[in-house]
Amino acid sequence: MKLPIHIALLFLCLSANAFAQQHLQPFSPIEPEKGILYNKETSFDFRVHTNGLFALGYNIGKIRTYYKTRFIHFGFGELKHPKENRYNINRNFLNGPPSSSFVYGKQNALFALRIGMGQKRYFSERARKKGVRVGISYEAGPVIGLLKPYYIDIFTNETGNRPVIITVRYSEETRSDFLSPWKILGASGLFKGASEMRFIPGLQIQTALHLEWGSQDELLRALEMGIMLDAFPKKIPILIPVENDPNRPFFLNLFINLQLGKRK
Repeated sequence: MKLPIHIALLFLCLSANAFAQQHLQPFSPIEPEKGILYNKETSFDFRVHTNGLFALGYNIGKIRTYYKTRFIHFGFGELKHPKENRYNINRNFLNGPPSSSFVYGKQNALFALRIGMGQKRYFSERARKKGVRVGISYEAGPVIGLLKPYYIDIFTNETGNRPVIITVRYSEETRSDFLSPWKILGASGLFKGASEMRFIPGLQIQTALHLEWGSQDELLRALEMGIMLDAFPKKIPILIPVENDPNRPFFLNLFINLQLGKRK
């Protein structure tokens, strides 16, 4: 049975219109999904490095693109001379407190307050699930060295016939006490001498390989492995010079940093 002419024409018009919509529209490629792009991020640093016990930090970042973030870093940590050696004589004096550990020949402790401006650049996208973003981070800025006198407790009988334990800081008069390990009971408290700190300005620079993992863009979980340099205009007197001066004006460290934070 033949279709009526007007039904056949209507069918042809609809078919032509569908063909035109499918084949004549301009091509519009679909960009691969790249996660949610946030504007800001904040994070905390928990760092260990080669010449020092610890370093803590806080970062405020501005996300410019998916691959680039600019940030301001605030950090605080301890710096040690690479020749520092810790000892403990392991004995009691006058039935008093037991001996504790101390650094032989140390006259000052050094802490660093760092402020830096830098960038993170990513080279790859994170996989859909449980992927890793690979990039680098780098920063530079001022550092304030906090030089604190190193106090020790020593065994002496100069105050009378009965030997006593006294607390001293390094000076030319106490030089022989600092260099006589069998007279040292141990280092005084961590905060002893905090009110006598001196401030030494300098510059710091650091760079690291940045590895971020996790399937949620909102959470920042990253591991960094890098190198940092703190430089001052003069030698920092950490150790007591004996034959020659072992002190230096710069401190080069390798570090591993755990970074935890969030984006918004």
